[in-house]
Amino acid sequence: MKTRGFTLIELVITLALVGLVALVALPLYEISATRLKETELKLALRQIRIALDNYKTAADTGQITKESGDSGYPPSLEVLVNGVENAKDVNHSRLVFLRHVPRDPFYPDPAQPAEQTWALRSYGSPPTDPVPGNDVYDVASLSAGKGLNGIAYKEW
Repeated sequence: MKTRGFTLIELVITLALVGLVALVALPLYEISATRLKETELKLALRQIRIALDNYKTAADTGQITKESGDSGYPPSLEVLVNGVENAKDVNHSRLVFLRHVPRDPFYPDPAQPAEQTWALRSYGSPPTDPVPGNDVYDVASLSAGKGLNGIAYKEW
């Protein structure tokens, strides 16, 4: 009576095929994970920038009191979440521009508060050398990496 089973050649060929499939699947997984983070980054940047623009519009229309010489942009990202008093409302309601500050998905330390995961640019700083200041005009990623499109994340 013969025993049934696999030969050594059959096992080696099967292992080679499984290894080949894994070799192809791993880079595809890494690209899809990076693409997901890039989508999160685009969404977070859009949310923050829309909130900054809405704050500026409210300041320009007199809903937010500002000192002469102020740019009209918020002093920090936290102000967008905490809100400011509506100067035009007799009930002194608060204007809130964000529910929460989204975090940079490429920031390496998950324990860091979301507000500190962004590079801030003040209104008075040049676009070629963005630096924080008395207000927040724009935000960018602190990541030194490049996107799948070849553009550095900090330039998005």
